[in-house]
Amino acid sequence: MENGTLVRLRPATSEDVAALAVIRSAPEVYRRWGGGDDLAADVAESLADPDTEVYVILHEERVVGAVQWSEEADPGYRHAGIDIYLSPTVHGRGLGADTVRTVARHLIHELGHHRLVIDPAADNEAAIRCYAKVGFRPVGVMRRYERGPDGAWHDGLLMDLLAEDLT
Repeated sequence: MENGTLVRLRPATSEDVAALAVIRSAPEVYRRWGGGDDLAADVAESLADPDTEVYVILHEERVVGAVQWSEEADPGYRHAGIDIYLSPTVHGRGLGADTVRTVARHLIHELGHHRLVIDPAADNEAAIRCYAKVGFRPVGVMRRYERGPDGAWHDGLLMDLLAEDLT
């Protein structure tokens, strides 16, 4: 995978689990990603998932988050989905958009996907603005889509990007 303008991505390894667990424990991240009492185990489990590719996000050679993608391989519905979390210490610097754009380029240009999806919480305005900068467009609200760490169901916003929409 190519590097972004601000970030470098590399496959996540077991050596990254501790750093990613610390990022996931930040209240701003935990609120969106959850993970129970053992975040290190949750991170390790995500790295072991054979259906998901997980990369660490490096900025100035420091791990600042993770991005993952998975794909629907059925030829009639082929597309890929992206998820990302960043340390709150780097929010607002354009690293999220750079990361998502870098992964989107890889999925479109190298793997041949014509459509990508991302599904932030419907009230996550910063994430929605970030994804829109890359070219994602709102498709619709998915009501009571995900259970938050508070145990309540929350709405999600389905957004998609067609290859020709990538900015």
